[in-house]
Amino acid sequence: MRRYRPTTRLNIEEWVPRTRLGKLIQEGKITSIEEVFIEGLPLREPEIVDVLLPDLQEEVININLVQKQTDAGEKSRFKAIVAVGNRDGYVGLGSGKARQVRTAIEKAAINARLKITPIRRGCGSWECGCGKPHSLPFQVEGKCGGVRLVIIPGPRGLGLVAGEVAKIILGLAGIKDCWTRSYGPTRTVPSFAHAVFDALKKSYELVTPADWVR
Repeated sequence: MRRYRPTTRLNIEEWVPRTRLGKLIQEGKITSIEEVFIEGLPLREPEIVDVLLPDLQEEVININLVQKQTDAGEKSRFKAIVAVGNRDGYVGLGSGKARQVRTAIEKAAINARLKITPIRRGCGSWECGCGKPHSLPFQVEGKCGGVRLVIIPGPRGLGLVAGEVAKIILGLAGIKDCWTRSYGPTRTVPSFAHAVFDALKKSYELVTPADWVR
């Protein structure tokens, strides 16, 4: 697996917002990404994420050569899957295709920024009960294709009991301790990575009693 360090960060100084959300951020009316998700505003510009999450990190999950049969013959392109996150409750996963590897990675990184989502963290393990956000508050399950993944909260000090791909995505999301159970063709890296991302997204979809006061 190839590691990739953040070199696709966009030039914020030359950024000209094209959406209402981008203009609000440039005018200083929105200063945090939490406000974006609370208001339910769509992310349509990757520069928005770079402005609101300046410490964003990237990791290349997978790169494959895909071929398409056309009338002129076979058309080959590279498909890259990239995960982004700030290791503090925000993670995104995207894919991109291009004739060159670097271009495919850049497209995937932009797509991952547009799909970034908050993750609800907590201490849902009965063995711990410390109350710190080192794991998930409850068990979640994600699916993609024939792959199904279950993430189970773990006590502090356990670490990430998961495969290499899952460890990268969970680490970027800020999860430090958990167990995972996977079912199906887990060697299919794209499906497995999106199953992990789907499980993490579901942690934010469920409203817990702690959120009722808000």
